[in-house]
Amino acid sequence: MTRTPARRRGLVATALGTGVLITGVAAAAPASAATPTVSCTSSKAALATKLKNDITAALANRKGTIAVGLYDRSTNTTCTLRASTAYDSASVVKVTVLATLLWDAQKTNRALTSREKSLATAMITKSDNASTSTLWKQLGMTKIKGFLAAARMTQTKPGANGYWGLTQITVTDEQKLLKLLTAHNTVLTDDSRYYIRKLMSQVISSQRWGTPYGRPADVTWHVKNGWLSRATYGWRVHSVGTFKGGGHDYVMTVLTHGNSTMNYGITTIQGVAKVIHRDLAAS
Repeated sequence: MTRTPARRRGLVATALGTGVLITGVAAAAPASAATPTVSCTSSKAALATKLKNDITAALANRKGTIAVGLYDRSTNTTCTLRASTAYDSASVVKVTVLATLLWDAQKTNRALTSREKSLATAMITKSDNASTSTLWKQLGMTKIKGFLAAARMTQTKPGANGYWGLTQITVTDEQKLLKLLTAHNTVLTDDSRYYIRKLMSQVISSQRWGTPYGRPADVTWHVKNGWLSRATYGWRVHSVGTFKGGGHDYVMTVLTHGNSTMNYGITTIQGVAKVIHRDLAAS
């Protein structure tokens, strides 16, 4: 079996955060020909209807393939669009990497080392790729798959041969992960959940776009974004976030590919985020 040279793996890892074009690696399959529609349910029927209509309108003239997930605990509201469509993860997978690191450390009741904390901080707050590659290699596929199984993220397929940014993710699984970060559970301890959210709240200013866009001033946020350009399906641009305040406690995932530029994808995501924040605040 031919092994991927370490240097090539490193170049790909670097490209995943910087948007360098990558060729020669299989891409996620596009959505099916049938155009799915936004689906929303809520304990407040009027809110579900408004969210469905407003998210649909926000995406009406946007090109590319877009998947959306929203869950608000306060009103038991869920919205989905292409919930099971697979996307190349780009840097969004870094939240899963950190969660795996903490989940594994919990088994022996150990704290992260100073080195691990330094790598984790750079990985989340600056989206540093070298740090991610180091942690991905340290953990190994067995532990990564072990966490995914514990988290019931059954649709997530880790990238092979060190290509962590080509991990296949879906809205369904990203929402499962975000829910674990925002409520007590048996997978991640409260300390682990707090640590991940703390780093997600310290993302550098140039990477605070996406799902936090348009949130009310009294709503706290935690975010991780990803972006990657490849020869097929153009730019992948993703954003996952958790939000609390104004009587709401919600998590949001927007995944996109087929964008002509990174900024085009960001604009699409922020158009969705804006109406979601607005509709929840008004409910």
